[in-house]
Amino acid sequence: MTDALKRLSDEGVAIWLDDLSRKRITSGNLAELIDQQHVVGVTTNPSIFQKAISSGDGYQQQVTDLAARKVTVDEAIRMITTADVRNAADILRPVFDATGGQDGRVSIEVDPRLAHKTVPTIAEAKQLAWLVDRPNTLIKIPATKAGLPAITEVIGLGISVNVTLIFSLERYREVMDAYLAGLEKAKAAGLDLSLIRSVASFFVSRVDSEIDKRLDKLGTDEAKALKGKAALANARLAYEAYEEVFSSERWAALDKAGANKQRPLWASTGVKDPDYKDTLYVDELVAPGTVNTMPEATLEATAARGEIKGDTVRGTYAAARADLDAIAALGISYDEVVQLLEDEGVEKFEASWNDLLKSTEAELKRLAPSEG
Repeated sequence: MTDALKRLSDEGVAIWLDDLSRKRITSGNLAELIDQQHVVGVTTNPSIFQKAISSGDGYQQQVTDLAARKVTVDEAIRMITTADVRNAADILRPVFDATGGQDGRVSIEVDPRLAHKTVPTIAEAKQLAWLVDRPNTLIKIPATKAGLPAITEVIGLGISVNVTLIFSLERYREVMDAYLAGLEKAKAAGLDLSLIRSVASFFVSRVDSEIDKRLDKLGTDEAKALKGKAALANARLAYEAYEEVFSSERWAALDKAGANKQRPLWASTGVKDPDYKDTLYVDELVAPGTVNTMPEATLEATAARGEIKGDTVRGTYAAARADLDAIAALGISYDEVVQLLEDEGVEKFEASWNDLLKSTEAELKRLAPSEG
């Protein structure tokens, strides 16, 4: 066992866990990961909650109480998920305090069925912030076209946001613009900008999964040589865009007013292809001021065999651009791929949420008390 996780943390990468369940909270496992594995944050999504709650481990008493109150299935899910996030936020509170609010964060996502609706997304974000009622919460809003104005509005209200499902460089720039616009609104409203935090979740492995599939279909030596390069190139160029935006004059004015940079967060960092090293999207995306949110398997793999060699992002931009250009030259459309991935990402989360609705509804019926 190496201390690759400590080296990663020392390089300026915040290690967050991409998982949450009640068992992880009550067993002391989350506290242990914070204490021993340098974990300083937690992210959740509809698929994570669907898996956790459907397992039933630790949820029966709350579901029984909710059934007795005859709550709707939507209300039940919100009560269950916000309870987990609130408790995780309390466990992470010392990290939040020690880092001046930068880390010690727990994310919770707006209902994925609202991904293409701006006004309901804003209302849901406000409701979630109120329900969880912890300063170290991040409300997750998807980076859809409808999500962009919602991000601006929610940041403008002083609510910290994790922008999720970012796949394209163009959309990432729009996300950063939405964040800056939100800070400008918050500043105009007289809010304390130092209390507002945001991360931008840039998805990694799914880019390789889709582009590698297309490269395999082409089957040429040239195509095969480009496998496993698209995701890293995309993420590295995202960091270049981050450096550019957060050194601009527009940012300087907000920085002077006490604002915090919106950190890039590498999401979907578990490898999907067994031919790739299981720490690929950790080892090769080391850059200061970033977050890497890992499923537990990737966290354990990094602890055991991660190769942290210092900054592996800055200085790679020309090569990254060349890799994406070479893929485009083979007739693979970047714009088509990233739009497909965004659409699929929203659909997957919505499907998980619908599965969660069904399984929770069944449990509410099963545990409902007899009349009288």
